[in-house]
Amino acid sequence: MPRITSRDNPRLKEAVRLIASSRERRKAGRCVLEGEHVVAAYARCHGAAETLLIAETALDRPAIRALLASVPAAQTLIVTPSAWAEFSQLPAAVGALAVVATPTPRFERAADFCVLLEDVQDPGNVGSILRSAAAAGVAQIFLSAQCAFAWSPKVLRAAQGAHFHLEIYEDVDVVAWVRSYRGRTAAAVAAAGEPLYSVDLSAPIAIAVGNEGAGLSAALRDAATFCMTIPMPGRFESLNAAAAAAICMFECVRQRPQPGATSKQNR
Repeated sequence: MPRITSRDNPRLKEAVRLIASSRERRKAGRCVLEGEHVVAAYARCHGAAETLLIAETALDRPAIRALLASVPAAQTLIVTPSAWAEFSQLPAAVGALAVVATPTPRFERAADFCVLLEDVQDPGNVGSILRSAAAAGVAQIFLSAQCAFAWSPKVLRAAQGAHFHLEIYEDVDVVAWVRSYRGRTAAAVAAAGEPLYSVDLSAPIAIAVGNEGAGLSAALRDAATFCMTIPMPGRFESLNAAAAAAICMFECVRQRPQPGATSKQNR
């Protein structure tokens, strides 16, 4: 496998361009994964990366050696510390980067457990929501056009591999989607909705979460089956969008029958 000592290597420069520019990522249909954990999660779901870049200083890590064994040598670059340091966009502490084609699932039908994000603009919030969604067993995530790009480095970093356990659809007209959904849509609102713990969130259900400041649009609230509000008895009546989404999703988990669970009547 090639050992890269210069910043002029075209595959190294491509990775840097993709990290630096959302426009480049969208135009190329590619993104950059950071860290051996996220790269390994991608490999388990989608196979080998197009290009794997390994920092020479990380070659002794067991997880790095496992990655090297999973990617053809011709697709792997070993980057010397001096070449790595020449690009401020390359995170110094990360031992592995991978350039991959951005997964674009083909939509066929809506699942029984979905999440809609309307104009959630903070990448950390989007990544955290994806991570909670994957843990809760959500099947599909639909993002409006004004959401943070799901495949940006900051979102990928926050999600820690959750992307590869979800079907992610971007640039969605979420109001139109809600109107066509065969199940119920629960709009999460800060106030005046039905109390979260008294509503029926059993399948099929889609949870809609809105912008950090403005919340959900009036059009989406009107299209939803009902609005729900998380009870907040404390003096501070505000929750981070990602925290609110997680609470709602795991209330769904509590209400929905879990695989392998045995009811009391059958014991």
